[in-house]
Amino acid sequence: MCGISGVVGFKNIVDSLYQGILNLEYRGYDSCGVALMNGTRLLIKKDVGEVEKFFRKENVLSLKSQIGLAHTRWATHGKVVRRNTHPFTSGDGKFAVVHNGIISNYRALRDQLIHEKVRFLSDTDTEVIPHLLEKFYKKHKNIEEAMVKTLNLLEGSFALAFITVHQPDQIYCAKRESPLMLGIGDEIKFIGSDFNAFIEHTKNAVILDDGEYAIVSRDAYVVKNYVTRKEVAKPITKIDWDSETSRKGGYPHYMLKEIYEQPQMVSTVLELDISDLDEVADMILKSDTAYLVGVGTTFYVAKFAQYVFSSLAGVFLPSISSDEFVGLANLNRKSMVLAISQSGETYDTLSAIKQGKAAHAKTAAVVNVMGSSIARMVDKVVLQNSGPEISVISTKAAFSQMAVMILIALRLGLKAKKITRGQYEKHLASLRDLPGIIQNILNERSGFIHRIASNHSKVRHWLYLGRGIYYPIALEAALKMKEVAYVHAEGMPGGFLKHGTLALIDKEIYSVVFIPPREDKFLYQATIHSVEEIRARSGFVLGIHFDDRGKNRDLFSEELILPPVPPLVAPLIQLVIGQLLAYFTATSLKCNVDKPRFLAKSVTVG
Repeated sequence: MCGISGVVGFKNIVDSLYQGILNLEYRGYDSCGVALMNGTRLLIKKDVGEVEKFFRKENVLSLKSQIGLAHTRWATHGKVVRRNTHPFTSGDGKFAVVHNGIISNYRALRDQLIHEKVRFLSDTDTEVIPHLLEKFYKKHKNIEEAMVKTLNLLEGSFALAFITVHQPDQIYCAKRESPLMLGIGDEIKFIGSDFNAFIEHTKNAVILDDGEYAIVSRDAYVVKNYVTRKEVAKPITKIDWDSETSRKGGYPHYMLKEIYEQPQMVSTVLELDISDLDEVADMILKSDTAYLVGVGTTFYVAKFAQYVFSSLAGVFLPSISSDEFVGLANLNRKSMVLAISQSGETYDTLSAIKQGKAAHAKTAAVVNVMGSSIARMVDKVVLQNSGPEISVISTKAAFSQMAVMILIALRLGLKAKKITRGQYEKHLASLRDLPGIIQNILNERSGFIHRIASNHSKVRHWLYLGRGIYYPIALEAALKMKEVAYVHAEGMPGGFLKHGTLALIDKEIYSVVFIPPREDKFLYQATIHSVEEIRARSGFVLGIHFDDRGKNRDLFSEELILPPVPPLVAPLIQLVIGQLLAYFTATSLKCNVDKPRFLAKSVTVG
């Protein structure tokens, strides 16, 4: 939710500030604003709308400044209107603040400030911050003192930054439970919600930890703890992403580019350090109960992993949505929490890990962003190395995480003697062949999927059905359709049909059924039975299957035939089809593919 970019340098920084906040727009795009130092006064420009449109409308790129902040918002407090857009200024106009997260005690702070005759102009929690800074600066005549006093009053999660006319060549910033980092360049310094804010300029980053603040100028920076006020020595983190990876590369949308990057994701996962995977496998073996946790897409990855661990390692790991973890998990020293998060900043998943740590349980995580809060919090982290995922709709990150889970399950199965070395090598060979298979499907089947999506783009209700491990595939594919095309799509196990859902079948309800290869005899037959139940009631079925044409003549209303593959990788092939179906439906409906309404990439609030 929301993105912060800040730049301070010797030359005009407006272009760099624009590029930084544009690269963070996937974090939120309800509104945008900038604060620039113009001589000895602050220049504030802000409005609702996307970054590029805002900069063009307000003619921001024609301005000049050596220091500035920018913010792109995903609304949490207050409607999407100009008065609720960041930055916010103090009553005297001498402090300008941008903020991500939620100030949980803002109502009490606001009430106290109103009692002190402070006038508020927005409905946001953020606006208390500049007013507190002004209040404490007037009392102490010291910016750092005013900052620390303010920080120690704030409750909740935040990453915040401000500039002030009282020190016009410095950016002040701080964080608690919301990501913030510094980019360290020569004669130029950056702050950002993630690496994308400055990766085009420097690959040297300093990652702030909870309870820390930084004072940044063009040629220096200092990091301190805002409780002790002591300076903190921070290591430089080298970013191994490149800026080109974050660009569209000729694709019309990042979502499509990232779908097409998935063959490479498998190859990348196969190059992960086996010792990292073994450490996670050992933690599972030594635990009495290990929980798989994620939320949204990563919960469906966890559900996928639940089936994989059961089939390959003979171990049952309950999968729990992070937001429900507190009410379900029974934790102790013999427990383990294995978390899955793309950003490494997901609020509910962070909360689940903290709950595990409080109970002295072991913790591990699979994440995509090095230096993220989750990556630094857990006992063991596996970095999936998928590179930046820019589209709000997660595709390659989730796909990569499923592949990681298969590898961990294989290592666990080998250790627990549930599979032989020969079976292990056979499964690895299937994974090694997977990139070429997916690439062929992308090249040869995309046109068919596009046609199917275009023909049925006006359908408003879909059932997505799968049995066994294809159930989480159905859930995730349905979620993609909801997220990007705004179409009602409901994922469920095929067995649910006869327990009530069949009552819905009519000409308005269409079904997508993910059918396993015939080698998965029980799942195959059970899934075909579900198809027959729908067709017996004249329901429409899009069958996605691996059979030769004609073997199920007249069984499907429409079909997409896939090349034969081993059962281990068949669900991943089906997932790619579900992603493309959602993408092409969205483009047929002319939806904003990379920036779906009301959504943001990283949900860092509860």
